[in-house]
Amino acid sequence: MTLYSFAKRMFRLQFRLMGWKVQGADNMPNEGPVILAINHVSMWDPVVAACSIPRQASFMAKEELFSIPILGTIFSKLGAFPVKRGQGDMNAIRQSLTILKGGGVLGLFPEGTRSKTGEIQKGMPGMVLLMEKSQASVVPVKVSGTRHMFTKGWGKITVVIGKPLTAQMLKAPEGVENRREWIAERIMQAMIELPEAK
Repeated sequence: MTLYSFAKRMFRLQFRLMGWKVQGADNMPNEGPVILAINHVSMWDPVVAACSIPRQASFMAKEELFSIPILGTIFSKLGAFPVKRGQGDMNAIRQSLTILKGGGVLGLFPEGTRSKTGEIQKGMPGMVLLMEKSQASVVPVKVSGTRHMFTKGWGKITVVIGKPLTAQMLKAPEGVENRREWIAERIMQAMIELPEAK
């Protein structure tokens, strides 16, 4: 058993005890390249999102986390990789494309940072570049209840997985000034419109 499989099994058990709910799991493609576009309110979001899908996902995470002793090593062993925020990090882009072109699942937080209000923020157009270069489908995912997970999150941790969006479905109309920003906005809107888990 890999470290990823072991960690996933342990966290799934913990989350179930906390009343974790997942809706729309059957929307997740069983194969092929997928970008998980996830809202971001807590450091626990990638763990909860990864436990909610049947496939293994590799997450892009801020570079600073990998400089923390032990934790950075664990992140790397779990398939996460660093990105330098606020700039075009070509290494992170290349690694993302390698994952996607190999038919893997890439976890992204298109808002770029955690939302302080809990409201879903504007999405970064970088995910659109990755979608176009890899022909991956984008699956919007809405996570809630993770902000104060171990104090107020009991019975409130929910994940809603939306239907896949493809490049063909997200073509910007003629005359749009910034095509990738327009598409990113459509993806974020799809995330916002996901229903609350029942």
